[in-house]
Amino acid sequence: MKKRIGILTAGGDCPGLNATIRGAAKAMYQRMGNEVEIVGVRNGFAGLIEGDYMEMKESDFSNLLTRGGTILGTARTPFRLMTVVEADGVDKVASMKQHYKTMGLDALLCLGGNGTHKTANLLAEEGLNIIGLPKTIDNDIWGTDVTFGFHTAVDIATEVIDRIHTTASSHHRVMVIELMGNKAGWLTLYSGIAGGADIILIPELPYQLENVLEAIGKRNAKGKTFSILAVAEGSMDVEESTMKNKERLAKRREQNVHGVTERIARDIAKHTGYETRVAVPGHIQRGGTPSAYDRLLATEFGTYAAQLVENDQYGVTVALRNNLVVSNPLSEVAGKKKLVTPDDDLINVARRMGISLG
Repeated sequence: MKKRIGILTAGGDCPGLNATIRGAAKAMYQRMGNEVEIVGVRNGFAGLIEGDYMEMKESDFSNLLTRGGTILGTARTPFRLMTVVEADGVDKVASMKQHYKTMGLDALLCLGGNGTHKTANLLAEEGLNIIGLPKTIDNDIWGTDVTFGFHTAVDIATEVIDRIHTTASSHHRVMVIELMGNKAGWLTLYSGIAGGADIILIPELPYQLENVLEAIGKRNAKGKTFSILAVAEGSMDVEESTMKNKERLAKRREQNVHGVTERIARDIAKHTGYETRVAVPGHIQRGGTPSAYDRLLATEFGTYAAQLVENDQYGVTVALRNNLVVSNPLSEVAGKKKLVTPDDDLINVARRMGISLG
């Protein structure tokens, strides 16, 4: 019996999306041949809501392994608004269900992060056949050891730190590098250790300015004329960690700073007199071709999703646990984040190396 499978990519882009699409499609064609049809939904759940899709053929999935971004396009459609009828009067959930039916889909593959998995679970609860695939450079999806896109971002962020080292050393500066990670610090922790950062600040471990200044002072006392700080964009000090998000933003507006790295750099310069600069690689961390590791992981995840389709196993998301590709129920993954814990192995590695965590 012929199966008609939809694929969408939602949320932020990252390296490996196209490689995963390719892996899933090629495996489905290989296993099911003419008994499978693939439909590409444009721009994530927004495309599903609007009925924006395209019929795809086998040749559409060639030359995707090294291509960054997503051939399907993506958009952020916040989960908190999925069940809210806004000014346009559109019932988003009803519209997605209707377009799933109109497209004649037997299943839908949803590639995305935490928000995507919450919406995927919502659709599964509404009776649609859904399979999730975990992508995010934050590596914060519960139930999987790693997400595709993460290792490429680590490679890029590490190279940024490497390059900052030479200019920091030459000019005897303190360099504050702002890396992506609003809630989870995995990217900053991994790349900070790999890049030899002296201080690593992440959202899960609120910092104290005094500890940061002390770490810089100790380096200076040893004749080290520069310091490197790897700081996740969502980092906060101890006082801010007790506040709600709106309160934190209001506090920073009062301090006339746009983000945590700007404030940290200003405070370091004020209290130490050291020349201090901020470097923000931004979306560079999400762009470009996936690493060899992510190409392999994406292919493993995509082919496993094809196997789930072949076996009519839905309401799950693909995961890697203990080097085995497995699946987790969407109901167990949706709404949960995998965050860095104070006793994580890499936290202990950083401490043993003398890296300050603020």
